[in-house]
Amino acid sequence: MKTLSIGIVGLPNVGKSTLFSALTQKQVDCANYPFCTIDPNVGVVAVPDARVDKLAELTKSERKIYATVDFVDIAGLVKGAAKGEGLGNQFLTHIRETDAILYVLRAFKNPDIINTEGSVNPWRDKETLETELALKDLETLDKRLSGLEREVRTGKKEVATEFAALTKAKKLLEEGKILYGEPWSAAEAEIVGRYQLLSQKPRLFALNASAEEAAPWVEEFKKHGLPALVLDVKAESEAGGLTADEREELGLAKESGLDALIKKSYELLGLIIFLTTGPDETRAWTIRNGSKAPQAAGVIHTDFEKKFIRADVIEWNKLVEAGGFAKAREKGWIRTEGKEYIVEDGDVLEIKHGA
Repeated sequence: MKTLSIGIVGLPNVGKSTLFSALTQKQVDCANYPFCTIDPNVGVVAVPDARVDKLAELTKSERKIYATVDFVDIAGLVKGAAKGEGLGNQFLTHIRETDAILYVLRAFKNPDIINTEGSVNPWRDKETLETELALKDLETLDKRLSGLEREVRTGKKEVATEFAALTKAKKLLEEGKILYGEPWSAAEAEIVGRYQLLSQKPRLFALNASAEEAAPWVEEFKKHGLPALVLDVKAESEAGGLTADEREELGLAKESGLDALIKKSYELLGLIIFLTTGPDETRAWTIRNGSKAPQAAGVIHTDFEKKFIRADVIEWNKLVEAGGFAKAREKGWIRTEGKEYIVEDGDVLEIKHGA
């Protein structure tokens, strides 16, 4: 599958660009004024994975290749963006291609950093962002429905099905609902999915503040069934490059908030990682949870899926425990699996395929 892509959105001066910089170690303009980010910045971030390190050491791999996430940082959004306020539509088109949207919400109270909303209220800011996404989606739907109205008269069944699905989406948005999480039939989901509607994308919420400042807002999000990740963006930015032990010495959590964010993104989108390892390379591959062995093989090379015969499978930790493939085989720990095998997170695969 293609690289996972996440759009970082938020109101001006909430810490988006600082977060992006911390994630990618790539410097972007973080000046203290609205709209300092005008062109989208895309950063490719390696997914932290100790399994890759341990397997590479075991098989003496020449190189290690981690799974990656593309983070897209976009200009600060303001009320009226869907109608062109601020950078408006320019902003909104940049997140059409992303798989999920990360809302960065200000929960910190630093008076030295301009707050365009006048007060700290991340729940209100979330609502502002969602309203703008919904308004943009309504614009997209209105354009398509107006074209379909003429075609519906032809009596074509597929046109009527599309018209009904898009009308349902429009009605939900007009009722103030977000399309993500709403019940859709398989046919409706396929039709609505074609339009890459912004409010249909999975969402992550990051409260930019210390744990203490964010605590009451975490409860607010929980009440609405929306778990929010607390991310002290400034602290994470300053701690960039520190090892887990060094973080602990400084009183920070061993796992960085950035690593937690990446893991949460995988969970949200139902993605897992399988691994391949040998003297040439150890590599992490991203697939959807529930994928079968031939689909996993196809991620490595499309021909492998077509010509799939079987896969030799072992859990990564069992391979490390055995001390290598030869000893794992002696112990009977390597299984031979066929086309119906559902790959598990952390599986090490050796694909057997036809010529």
